[in-house]
Amino acid sequence: SFKDSWELVEDLRGLTGNIQKPVKQEGLMLKKRKWPMKGWHKRYFLLERGILTYAKTGNDVSKGRLRGRIDVGLSVMAVKKKSLCIDLDTEDSIYHLKAKTRDLFEQWVTELRHHRMFRQNEIAMELFPGETESHTDYIFFPLYYQRSFISKQPSALLKNNFRQNSQDMEKCCKDLSECESGLLELNLLLKNMEVLHRTFSAPAINLLQTEGSKKEKRGHKKWRSKNYSKENKSTQQVKHAVSLIHLTDLLFSSKILTLHLPDLPDGSRPLLQQVSSESRGSIPESLSEFFDAKEYLLSGSSSENEVSDDDSYISDVSDSMSVEYCRNENGITKAILSNGNDCALKRRDRLPSSRMNESVNLWSILRSNIGKDLSKVAMPVQLNEPLNTLQRLCEEVEYSHLLDTAVNTHDPHMRMVYIAAFAISAYACSFTRAGGKPFNPILGETYECLRPDKGFRFIAEQVSHHPPVSACHCESKNYTFWQDVRWKNKFWGKSMEIVPMGVTHLELPGFGDRYEWSKVTSCIHNILSGQRWIEHYGEMSIKHSTTMGDVSHCKVTFLKSRSGGLNANEVEGVVTDSHGRVIHSLFGKWSEALYLGKPPSVTCIWRANPMPEDHEQYYGFTQFAVELNELEEGLKPLLPLTDTRFRPDQRLLEEGDIAGAEEQKERIEVLQRERRRVLQENSMTHSPRFFKRAEDDSWVSNGTYWDLRKDPGFSKLEFPVLW
Repeated sequence: SFKDSWELVEDLRGLTGNIQKPVKQEGLMLKKRKWPMKGWHKRYFLLERGILTYAKTGNDVSKGRLRGRIDVGLSVMAVKKKSLCIDLDTEDSIYHLKAKTRDLFEQWVTELRHHRMFRQNEIAMELFPGETESHTDYIFFPLYYQRSFISKQPSALLKNNFRQNSQDMEKCCKDLSECESGLLELNLLLKNMEVLHRTFSAPAINLLQTEGSKKEKRGHKKWRSKNYSKENKSTQQVKHAVSLIHLTDLLFSSKILTLHLPDLPDGSRPLLQQVSSESRGSIPESLSEFFDAKEYLLSGSSSENEVSDDDSYISDVSDSMSVEYCRNENGITKAILSNGNDCALKRRDRLPSSRMNESVNLWSILRSNIGKDLSKVAMPVQLNEPLNTLQRLCEEVEYSHLLDTAVNTHDPHMRMVYIAAFAISAYACSFTRAGGKPFNPILGETYECLRPDKGFRFIAEQVSHHPPVSACHCESKNYTFWQDVRWKNKFWGKSMEIVPMGVTHLELPGFGDRYEWSKVTSCIHNILSGQRWIEHYGEMSIKHSTTMGDVSHCKVTFLKSRSGGLNANEVEGVVTDSHGRVIHSLFGKWSEALYLGKPPSVTCIWRANPMPEDHEQYYGFTQFAVELNELEEGLKPLLPLTDTRFRPDQRLLEEGDIAGAEEQKERIEVLQRERRRVLQENSMTHSPRFFKRAEDDSWVSNGTYWDLRKDPGFSKLEFPVLW
């Protein structure tokens, strides 16, 4: 609870003439970066006579090169002993400070309390000259509106007003404190619900239900989607994940965000305490995160946790199987198949083995290949991660809910915003993956990903070996997404540049929309030594067309990092109409989040999912990536033998057997060279099984995969021996 975490420091309760002048306090503390930036940075602070100033260094403070100034007497102060945090709310913004040690924290809190009381008493003595501490009915005025109030009122009016309304003012202080406490608790609740919302089992939200809703029996029923709006207000705080909308409506319609204060002597209307765009971060733990969570969850698709009103869709996506989700008595989510069998849908949350750290003399491999295409250079298996390039393509649809949201958005320019967010989100998984490369697919290798929980089915195939080309096709009832990609990898001594070629296509049949864009350049730094890191840079141009012609256009720029890591991972974009007029502006980081608008009035369109625990030890995989190579027993007979999950070298690496993986990798490469030699000797060419060339020379699905999977089944078909 709030009382167990944050402690609000009390204000001055009466005038006193014997407050000792506090001593000067100075030193280094951590200060949280301003929203929307994240993280902390060191600052040198100087506290003197109730005024806290700070700069980058102590030398800057002494020379007057200040970064900021805080009047602690006119600030609301809160401390959190457990995390050594100190918050100072100045109404205009909130300053989040943190001490490195317990002793330093206690020292700063003690001095801030002393300076704050001294400063408040100093202000009160100026307002009430001649008064003494005998006037115990005096209460220091509420800090949230005192600045504007002080600037407008003469001392005499202030004096009479505070005496007359001391009880009302005390009540207001109490109400404000309760409001702040309520906001913090609601903010924590929203964060917890956001985590739950991102999990597969949406019924787990019932842990947060009200007493009345807990008594409801859920039984075996299909999830159905509804079009919820802000006007749909419920008397229950939470019924399922979508009811977050109701909770936000409750916030905005309650006294939590709107508080009427007593009438003031100038005859104006009662002061209204509201959260404005400039002060969204004025509550500890950052109220802006509440707005971000709200917008993110509202923009989330129903496909992750709900099934369409069209009952036939599930069976369409799942071939011959219809899926019904239910919860048993133990609360475990099950999938009930049409054949009567049930199978647990709980997916694994980590790989079988962590990454094995074995040194590789990479320079001996790369020194003779500077400036060359590395796709033709054999690499030791230690440099790989236990995923395939085909599976990497599937990772690009992790945030497919953005496409579902776009389908439900009638404004074409706003649809483009969600499409742009989807295109940017494809890079998020790469942020923690600079340490390894995916396995190169074998010619004819395939991969399928069937996700009824996300509402899509995905297939990919390696359609060419020289040059290496990977093609994929993803479909749902709302959209069709496909692309064929080939990469050129070039080593430049300290870094490796990855230049993708090919066009990504997306169709939204409901609107007759078609979108096309190309990928940007990627670069992995510190290949030979130091901490490897990846950046993406270049311009992504998203074209939107219909049968009626061009409708809108989006240009997204992935900024190249400047010296010192400035503007790392940042993206900027604009959505324009057919005449080139800017309709929407976008900014953010491809590794974290994307915002619509310009600060401070922005809306979070997309935010990257939280990383699994200990992800650094497991190749930096996201939860979605962890699930991609999982091979359930019930799935084995349904897959073609060319599916990536049957590939032995990749499976052995996932299990931590590096020696076995290296041996299998060499054997598979020999088999591939032998097959290629046979084809050349017989003047034959390889024909992809599930993809074909289109008129524009791109690779598209031939539409046979899911039909063959259903009848006669891949177990009854012949496939080449790839491994």
